[in-house]
Amino acid sequence: MQENKLMDRNQWNILLAFAAVYIIWGSTYLALMIGIQSLPPFLLSSLRFLLAGILMSGWCFLIKKEQRPSAKSTGINSIAGILTLFGGSASVAWAEQYISTSLAAIIVTAVPFWFVLLDKKQWSFYFSNKTIIAGLILGFAGVVVLVGLDKTNTTHSSTSNQLAGALAVVAGGIAWTAGSLYSKYKPTGTILLVNVAIQLLAAGVFSLLTSFIAGEWNTFSFTAVSLSSWLALLYLVLIGSIVAFSCYLFLLKVRPPALASTYVYVNPVVALLLGALFVNEPITWIKVIALTIILSGVLLVNLPRYKIAKELK
Repeated sequence: MQENKLMDRNQWNILLAFAAVYIIWGSTYLALMIGIQSLPPFLLSSLRFLLAGILMSGWCFLIKKEQRPSAKSTGINSIAGILTLFGGSASVAWAEQYISTSLAAIIVTAVPFWFVLLDKKQWSFYFSNKTIIAGLILGFAGVVVLVGLDKTNTTHSSTSNQLAGALAVVAGGIAWTAGSLYSKYKPTGTILLVNVAIQLLAAGVFSLLTSFIAGEWNTFSFTAVSLSSWLALLYLVLIGSIVAFSCYLFLLKVRPPALASTYVYVNPVVALLLGALFVNEPITWIKVIALTIILSGVLLVNLPRYKIAKELK
């Protein structure tokens, strides 16, 4: 009886973690757009990650009295945090100066394809499966359709800046995938929340250095930051970073990376709807068609994994 209750509780934890990653991360695209209205993107990212990391560290080491991480654990988590958080999230913050939230979210749906291409340990499985190969081709075709044909943009940026923003999101997706796989295959010997705290702090420090190098502090003043940007930052710290990122790392530990990355099915839909509702971003046929093509490719890529996971239950 006790064992059944434990299994039920674990299943609920997994379901809640998936729900958090699905919905919360879809809303962070809008929060980033609001935040960068009066906070420079790399400074916003540094404040987001540093504050979240400090809060998480306080919980782990002052309240829960967790053991201090080793140098090896700190190094592994620092690399993973910079790749995953700075690469995957700060790149989106920077890109949303030039592209819409919905466009950024749809491009991020290519993440499962990067998992296939970068997860070398699984290549024998991935590239021997025609369904996965077909999904890769279909998914990248969708990205090409989106970037090449969608001409609507609420930021009124030049074509070159829009292209730079789109490419930054693509590069960020690759970095996110590399960090996720690095975290998956490099055990740290420390508990999940300590891993989260270190990764957040590392990404925060790296974002802050990037902010200085990019010259964001030259013309910045805290007095010029709007209330809406502060509220967006608070949401990103507490909900987007601490809650959702912890849930994602938890899912990476208990589910295959391909399954953990299925948040891409829901995130762009949430971002698309919120962008249209709050910042009047147009929902065009090109976006809908491209999203449908990409998600169809994602489904094909992940279908063999879903079948295996179902058989193992």
